[in-house]
Amino acid sequence: MKKSNIIMLVAALLPLGLFLFPLWKITLEAPQYPIPLGMYIYINDFSDANPHDIKNINLMNHYVGMKYIPEAIPEFKIFPAGIIITSILGLLIAFKGNYKWFLFWFILMLVLSTAGLYDFYLWEHDYGHTLDPKAIMKFTNPDGTQMGFQPPLFGTKHILNFTAHSYPRLGAYFLAMGIAVSFIAFLFGRKQYKKLFAK
Repeated sequence: MKKSNIIMLVAALLPLGLFLFPLWKITLEAPQYPIPLGMYIYINDFSDANPHDIKNINLMNHYVGMKYIPEAIPEFKIFPAGIIITSILGLLIAFKGNYKWFLFWFILMLVLSTAGLYDFYLWEHDYGHTLDPKAIMKFTNPDGTQMGFQPPLFGTKHILNFTAHSYPRLGAYFLAMGIAVSFIAFLFGRKQYKKLFAK
């Protein structure tokens, strides 16, 4: 088995780390919470950063009319299936394909990952802007429009007296490494191919 194919084999396996480690984490800091509230987002689940954090976030959000964080969303079925299918495809390419197929897998994973991030943004936007008109507390922007409470997709954002942080976690790094390593496999395979036909 060529070295480039072995590298591709590693690339195909790395995204499976998403089933072991969280993909993302959202943290909310505020004076009334000495220990910040936090939520881990896995490829197939939400979980508390500290005991009862999601429950407390839901109680807090109720006052401004935000939806409750659901126990499950459709993506929790779609994303795991997508990762399994693309990893199997990557393994098949590693065993049977040439370096050009490594580039195909690299592009495919980039496109799917970008689509996943966009879907995450849309979920956050709906979560932060679709508010119950009968909410106990209502806030408006300086121009009189209804204030949204969308957490950032990436980075830090101040929302009233809260500071929201949103950053990738270890699962996302496994996915990113898998994508990067597949490109390395492509470059390595192309170099091997050129050497072979230069002789």
